[in-house]
Amino acid sequence: MATERNSVELVGDDAVRSFARAAVLAALMGAAAVVGSIPIPLSPVPISLGVLVVYLMGLYLGPYWGTVSIGLYLTAGAIGIPVFANGTAGIGVLIGETGGYLWAYPLAVILIGLAVHGTDDLADPADTSTPVIAAVLLAALIVIYGLGTAWLGYVLELGAIEALQLAVVPFVPGDLLKIVAAIAIVKAGRIDPT
Repeated sequence: MATERNSVELVGDDAVRSFARAAVLAALMGAAAVVGSIPIPLSPVPISLGVLVVYLMGLYLGPYWGTVSIGLYLTAGAIGIPVFANGTAGIGVLIGETGGYLWAYPLAVILIGLAVHGTDDLADPADTSTPVIAAVLLAALIVIYGLGTAWLGYVLELGAIEALQLAVVPFVPGDLLKIVAAIAIVKAGRIDPT
């Protein structure tokens, strides 16, 4: 009886490197959401550094690997690893008051990734003009605010103005600073996107 031998195609170095980068940014997202979360009075939404990491995922990983990265983060939180804001975890967070923000993160990553890299290979985001990066990050922030506010309003049965006052107004100054920080990180050119 003959033994059949099949060769196995190994995963390429580029895929391994890209997955490792996605995993590192997913871990950074977890750390930013837990350590960087500051509860604020009168709002169920905490201040978090997570939005900055979402920007970096799209800028450095592109639409595909950025989505893998944020997917790893959301999956880790959904299965019970305490990586969401204030060290929370579970499906309940994903459908709770702040779940809209979490569901908006993949959309924001895809938007940023497509605008900066297109559907081809990764480009160096430092080569993208500052006004374009700023506009794309602002558009991503609007997506995050839009879905986060709509979901918060739905879950808490709030009117549009009240939902905006709880879910957007307190966060605008800090989130604009996160856009500036992301642009500064990109323009420093110290992170190789490839």
